[in-house]
Amino acid sequence: MLKLSDADFNRLVRFMHDNYGINLSQKRLLIDSRLSGTLQAQGYTSFTQFIDELLTEKNKSKIEMVLNKLTTNYTYFMREKEHYEFFADTILPEIVAKNEQKKVLSIWSAGCSSGEEPYNISMYIKEFLGGRAGAWDTRVLATDISHRALTAAHDPSYELPMDMPPAWREKYFRPRGDGSGRYTVAPEIRQNVIFRTFNLMDPIQFKLKFDVIFCRNVMIYFDQPTKDALVQRFHNATKPGGYLIIGLSESIGKNSPYHMVKPGIFRRD
Repeated sequence: MLKLSDADFNRLVRFMHDNYGINLSQKRLLIDSRLSGTLQAQGYTSFTQFIDELLTEKNKSKIEMVLNKLTTNYTYFMREKEHYEFFADTILPEIVAKNEQKKVLSIWSAGCSSGEEPYNISMYIKEFLGGRAGAWDTRVLATDISHRALTAAHDPSYELPMDMPPAWREKYFRPRGDGSGRYTVAPEIRQNVIFRTFNLMDPIQFKLKFDVIFCRNVMIYFDQPTKDALVQRFHNATKPGGYLIIGLSESIGKNSPYHMVKPGIFRRD
């Protein structure tokens, strides 16, 4: 096993924080256990050799490997279902009424991983609008830093949870037909999601401001100053009266520019 020196640990921690906002300062054992064997298998003789290359070349595939090893793209349909219920019962009626004239909804799934969240959001929108959906632009922007996660989202293969409504299983999913028992997503839902690579540490410069930003279970990797700065960027990218939805286990700073509506759900005045 390769040995991670203090100097190499500190260099990697600084690089990941400065470029991707990820706080690894308490994750030395994780770095050691998840990277050591992989680096050896790739022919590296030391962490120093790898980190020298990483910092000098900034090779995308090496960075992606580190991100995938040290973070978790864990998600599933209907996760934190109370958020979806509030979205369906309160947020959607409000933003549909507000955007009735232009018939455009602007929703961002930031840190979308393998696609379950933006596809799930699209299903709730289709259910709410029903026969009116064709008259609206309801496309969901879905971004993630991981190319691997986005590749999986583009060609989805999912196990469906038990609490997926049977009618939705029939309407919005198709068996993959490969004997795996897994499902892909119906074309009308797939076409409603726009996937893009995006680093949340970068300036947010999309053309439209958003009615709703979902960023759930992403900020768990960030320290408080990084979270505060990201929340401010989200606030600047949210329409007045728009919403930010984060994970139930997450929090934002006391001086947040949003006000909390309920756990995990915040509104811009």
